[in-house]
Amino acid sequence: MAKTSLLTPSIAPGCLVEFMLGDQPQLAWVLENNAGKLHVLTINKRETTLPESRTLPWTGPCLPPGASRQEILDALNEHHTRRGELQASMDIMEIWELAQVEVGSVDVRWFAGLVWDTPGPDECAAMGRALLDAKTHFKFRPPLFEVHPAETVELRLEQQAEEKARELVVTAGNELFRELWNRKAPPAVLSLDDDLRQRLEYLLRMQIAGNGDEKSNKIWAACCKGLPEHPHMALLLARSWGVVPPHYNHLLDEAGYVFEDAQWTPAHAEAIAAQLDTFDQLVQEPETAPYLSIDGASTRDIDDAFHIERDGDGYRLSVALARPTLTWEFGSELDLAVLNRSTSLYLPEGTSHMLPETLGIGRYSLTAGQSRPALIADFALDAEGAVQSCAPRLSWVRVTENATFDTAEKIIEEGQEGPCTLAYELAEKLFARRLANGASVIERPDLEVDLEPIERDVLVTVYEKPRLPKASLLVSEFMILVTSELALWAQASGVPLLHRTQAIALPSEAQGVFEGPVDIFRVVKLLAPAILEPKPKRHAALAVEAYAPVSSPIRRYTDLVNEAQIQTYLKTGTPRLNTDDLEKLAPTLSSRLGSAGQVQRFRPRYWKLLYMLQNKERSFEGVVVEENGAYPSLAIPEVQINVRVPKKMLGDKVFAGQCFALRLGRVDPLLNEIKVAEALEM
Repeated sequence: MAKTSLLTPSIAPGCLVEFMLGDQPQLAWVLENNAGKLHVLTINKRETTLPESRTLPWTGPCLPPGASRQEILDALNEHHTRRGELQASMDIMEIWELAQVEVGSVDVRWFAGLVWDTPGPDECAAMGRALLDAKTHFKFRPPLFEVHPAETVELRLEQQAEEKARELVVTAGNELFRELWNRKAPPAVLSLDDDLRQRLEYLLRMQIAGNGDEKSNKIWAACCKGLPEHPHMALLLARSWGVVPPHYNHLLDEAGYVFEDAQWTPAHAEAIAAQLDTFDQLVQEPETAPYLSIDGASTRDIDDAFHIERDGDGYRLSVALARPTLTWEFGSELDLAVLNRSTSLYLPEGTSHMLPETLGIGRYSLTAGQSRPALIADFALDAEGAVQSCAPRLSWVRVTENATFDTAEKIIEEGQEGPCTLAYELAEKLFARRLANGASVIERPDLEVDLEPIERDVLVTVYEKPRLPKASLLVSEFMILVTSELALWAQASGVPLLHRTQAIALPSEAQGVFEGPVDIFRVVKLLAPAILEPKPKRHAALAVEAYAPVSSPIRRYTDLVNEAQIQTYLKTGTPRLNTDDLEKLAPTLSSRLGSAGQVQRFRPRYWKLLYMLQNKERSFEGVVVEENGAYPSLAIPEVQINVRVPKKMLGDKVFAGQCFALRLGRVDPLLNEIKVAEALEM
């Protein structure tokens, strides 16, 4: 059928016209046409003026002039009813299908001709109204209508459905969120269908994680209209609704870190099973040297052990490191998931292991009595603890005992002969050498945060763990030794590694051992954070010339990468990655470690603040650590948290080391806020 054009002649008085008012056609009678400006009487009994260009491209019929106002209104109503009946009788989708052969732009009379042999004004107007209503299938470009092809229609229908769903979410969400915020019983929750409930839950979870896109953020803003501003509004609403439990760890969501092993490992079950099979095929008889590990009593991921013996006046030391790189497939989906995790997390509510538990605390943990693959660093040291040689090798070991810190401390204290006492003897010399080289050592008590469920809440207890200085020194010095010396070996061998560097000039007042709150605060301000980079540089606080993390490959991805570098070099003479490859990896890994580090730092602080909130009725001891400015800083040793207090609250004379009994005011663990209400000098 050929395309035609419906041209609207100059509109004479007495003609019926239609124009758009809001989103609907409005019927009117032309009373006067003054040079293209129409004076009309609408079906709603209103007289108005509009330009002729605003009329829709169908007019008529034109009735004889001289009719009364009532006759005009009767005619308008009659034609309006007639047009409505005609519109209701037609199938606009059938018309769209017929019009597909003429995809393009055509006038309303052409469409009316598909239904009626001789369409009149009412038929054309009814067709125009139907076309205007079917916005998904037709586009009105005055004076013609464009027929959308099937692909465009499908897209527009999807958009329409999406928009309708969005409106439902916004309406229901706004009502529900208001009720939840006001802590009323939310009847709307019970009336939500499953799809709407899931959409609102998903919206809340995206906002908690802070990963909403532009579209969802707009929906969220509309749902929260009328609610007060709060940085954790989504979390508070989700708690109130029961979507998440009380004290939910939103930091994990923000970091994109899945805490429970069972929630992320099933997706990689096939790859994990393949590694287990490969491991079983590669198992070898271990060497006969007896290795000893020292860890916390609850530790299940044992990643290092040592064997030590005297060598004349000096020492022979071998440090065995767990070797998950035996079967690890870098670049796999499992590897990328572990890279995203970047490190294990040790929180008061539990531990989340970086590797799948069947690997990290299963096959590769240095569990006593089991043959395990290891990267071994062999050291020869003189009588003063100076390293004479360091050589890494690949082997299999069988740890004879997984000792605890408590056990090792007791053995050392009692001076019992054996590996613990000899190892501590060497560790003291290693520590003394680092101090002589300018190390900065901060020693503060280890705090334990204990969580006890009570009814629908959690009772928090914070206490100082028993000090085990000798066993702790033994382990820490051996780990510093292996990471620094392997870094130097790698540098000499041309094996690029990822290093932790702190290339700063450490002032003399920051060198030594620091224990008190005042000294610790002062020294920490002088230290710069270590950065991750392939180029070896000095680590000032540790007083070593290079430091490449490698001692915990089942706990940290950095160590996993470094161990793979050494393993590949020892096997083939060439490292797995070159320096450029490590340069590209470092920013991604640093970012992921930073995100996980936020969780590791701030989640224990949340529980400590909750502990303080639960004990607001008593005072806490505060020690002035920085007296300058309008808000001096005070350390609270009991929880190892610093607060700022208005100077006027402390009195005229304030000095470092001054002690106050602090009464707390506002404490908000979620907002990480703590304010002091009263300070009395002790």
